[in-house]
Amino acid sequence: MLTKKQKILLLYVNEKLKNTGTCPSYDEMRKSLNLKSKSGIHRLIAALEERGFLKRLPHKARCLSVIKLPENAGVQDLYNNFKPSIIEGGLNNDNNINKSKTIPVIGKIAAGLPIEALENEEDSISYPPGNPNGDFFALKVEGDSMVDAGINDGDTVIIKKTEVANNGQIVVALIDNHEATLKRFRKKLNTIALESANKQYETRIFNPERVKIQGILVSLYRNF
Repeated sequence: MLTKKQKILLLYVNEKLKNTGTCPSYDEMRKSLNLKSKSGIHRLIAALEERGFLKRLPHKARCLSVIKLPENAGVQDLYNNFKPSIIEGGLNNDNNINKSKTIPVIGKIAAGLPIEALENEEDSISYPPGNPNGDFFALKVEGDSMVDAGINDGDTVIIKKTEVANNGQIVVALIDNHEATLKRFRKKLNTIALESANKQYETRIFNPERVKIQGILVSLYRNF
């Protein structure tokens, strides 16, 4: 039986090989699991190889072949089951709060039909616990297309700024330079799919030049 991290790594390598034809680097694998060093990746690969899921190809640097996948790894893989961590609380009302420890709420994002993301700071929220590295912004969610991923209408999502995303990650995507939406990202060949986490909404397919990644979801705030 594989551990959660072993499964995630195996599925990540398989997805990368399937979509790009190349094996991810050890640094890419490290980032996919949010590990601090590559030594953890070496241990996970060794364990997967020992259990017959992966095979290192001889005479080729960092080249792996996926031999088999876990029995429960189907279309709804571990990436599809990702749900953001929920931080209880809400917007800061303390005018004296240290701004270096806050994230600007810059507008609204659609979890449904796309709407504009207004880049005007409306408020601020506390920095996520654990002091993660990176540049962050926050958006208020409108709509219910991501409810099965644990994202509800009225939540405030915390986004890490980046222009790239891995398949299966939930992203802020800018469509045609003026509409922003919160969806699960999939790239295959010359198309990009933006998937909902609600069966009532259809997956939307775009040419890559129409979609720009603005950031990836890391957590959210919810008022109770």
